Amino acid sequence: MTYKFYLYGPPGCGKTSVGQALAESLNLPFFDLDAEIERRAGETIPAVFASQGEEHFRLLERESLAAFMGVEKGVVALGGGALLNDESRARVISNGTVICLKASLETLMRRMQAEEGQRPLLNGGLETQLVKLISQRADHYTSFPMQVETDGLQPGEIAWRIQVGLGAFHVKGMGAGYDVRVRADGLDSLGEYLRRSGLPDGVALVCDENLAQLYSSQAIAALERVGYTTHMVTIPPGEVHKTVETVTALWDAFVDAGLERGGTVAALGGGVTGDLAGFAAATYLRGVPWAVLPTTLLAMVDASLGGKTGIDLRRGKNLAGAFHPPRLVLADTNTLTSLPERELRSGMAEVVKAGLIGDPALFERCAQGWEAVCASLDEVVRRAMAVKVQVIQADPYENSYRAALNLGHTLGHAFEMASDYRLLHGEAVAIGLAGETRLAESLGLAERGLADKVEETLIRLGLPARLPQELDRVTIWRAMQVDKKRVRGSLRFALPARIGEMRVGIESPDNRVIDQVLDQLS
Repeated sequence: MTYKFYLYGPPGCGKTSVGQALAESLNLPFFDLDAEIERRAGETIPAVFASQGEEHFRLLERESLAAFMGVEKGVVALGGGALLNDESRARVISNGTVICLKASLETLMRRMQAEEGQRPLLNGGLETQLVKLISQRADHYTSFPMQVETDGLQPGEIAWRIQVGLGAFHVKGMGAGYDVRVRADGLDSLGEYLRRSGLPDGVALVCDENLAQLYSSQAIAALERVGYTTHMVTIPPGEVHKTVETVTALWDAFVDAGLERGGTVAALGGGVTGDLAGFAAATYLRGVPWAVLPTTLLAMVDASLGGKTGIDLRRGKNLAGAFHPPRLVLADTNTLTSLPERELRSGMAEVVKAGLIGDPALFERCAQGWEAVCASLDEVVRRAMAVKVQVIQADPYENSYRAALNLGHTLGHAFEMASDYRLLHGEAVAIGLAGETRLAESLGLAERGLADKVEETLIRLGLPARLPQELDRVTIWRAMQVDKKRVRGSLRFALPARIGEMRVGIESPDNRVIDQVLDQLS
């Protein structure tokens, strides 16, 4: 479970400061093993060493560490030798996730000089003893799978790297906040995740008819294993059913299931299921708590995050909706193995978008092509989700910068509608990314060559970068006229300046400029 984290590493690597930053970011309690030892001993650690020696200190250390085993969740900063004992190591590994921090000797020395005399094992010449200690423990420290470099970084930056590596986030700024977890085996522990997120009993599990055959039994078993009462609710699949009629059917199903205000809605599936179930949860009994369990790449990296819920109206996508943040987002990347390749490639459009907005390294991974992405899919999911988490935390209700997430969507939604949804959402967004990057270049906002780089990346991922010939220009323009991002009758674009830098709130230029872009996409 990704609710218990132990920070480990040599003296001076920043376990306490990073642990405090990580605990704050994840909304978890923080514990310091050295502080617990001193509380139990009634004196400082140097005093323990001086009066009773290292052997007694190690006994106190093991006893203090045992006290943390029963804590359900939190971040624990360990002493630099706390896991040298095989029994202690085994207990900690079975109890949570160990993150080993690394730093150069120069960095450790600089950090330790202010504490000289406070670490008994380093008495007798700081540099000499530190070199000796690191040499003796080098193999021990490198034996832990998760290694995080700390040189040149502030505690908050290190904590964020840990979160991205773990796929563990807590989104703040919208209500009480909510946990986000990315786990390859997440559905098997669904009940435990709901419990630790404080979600109440009486679960309405919503998924479409196709997905129900794949994962509903696994999800229900995981819920019932920890005592949840579960009611299965199925809906027809596809964007064409993202309507008020389907929401009405969900409301009726919730009533039939006896779902109370204290119950839970759990949306298992893609973005359409999440939007529908979330909107139903936002409006049923004036709002019930819910969780999102995305099973598509597009839903994981985009639709599941941010608290936006909604339905399509006859004249446009997502024209009715509500902000209703979930209490938990749990992305089980194992579910991607059952996704048709076209759907998986479609989701990569949102990954490319995330890289363009805020992660140049992620964009470069995408630029390496389909095989490179598939070889590191878990990391790709975590990094793309991390970009969206950062953006929505900076602007939860889309008052300003959150509009960056609309990159590719102003044109993309119009293409999707004009195709009568024959284009998948991600395919339409891919063409939208190509078009809007060309628009940014034509307006002088983007550096030259960016549009070609984006187009080449999309093609390497097997995504379209040109409009299908059958799409009618008049229909495209008609679709843009009902875009929900219009302000005082004018479209607003989010456009890239370069990879990792965006401009938002760009008013729609002269129609001839957009027509020229559409010509380039034809």
